[in-house]
Amino acid sequence: MSVGRFLGGVMALVRELENGRYLLLQRSQLKDVGAGSWECVTGRVDQGENFEQALYREVTEEIGVRPRIEFIIGTTHFYRGPASPETELLGMAYACTIPSVEGVRLSAEHDAHHWLTGQEVADFLPQDHWLPPIIERAEVIRRAWPKELKEYFAQRPFDISEF
Repeated sequence: MSVGRFLGGVMALVRELENGRYLLLQRSQLKDVGAGSWECVTGRVDQGENFEQALYREVTEEIGVRPRIEFIIGTTHFYRGPASPETELLGMAYACTIPSVEGVRLSAEHDAHHWLTGQEVADFLPQDHWLPPIIERAEVIRRAWPKELKEYFAQRPFDISEF
């Protein structure tokens, strides 16, 4: 495969603090890739943005609220559609919270949504879906994350480009 340009992507695993449920979104039937599939908030990093700026923009565009970033879950490499240099993305997955489901409104990018516990997500989605292992990882990190680090990152961005 020839060398292409890497696009950046973000994934926001949104959890509501009120009940600890995760937001599951169904992609619009009009989408060119993955129509009708279930996901969390996802999107591309625009030219000139860093990953955090893209995350805040994507979450606000897709569900109408600004989240609080808790921690980085991990990184990913994938193709948006058939594998080619033009569809290759490198992504960053973030665990985010919102205080409650009040004020959440879906954009035209999604047809439906559910608020589910991690176990309910695993029971709802096909066994080989990519999202349940990410939720499981986020829950392990959340349980092991020291209070001092939670407080530190609650006050500071994860983006280090300004250091």
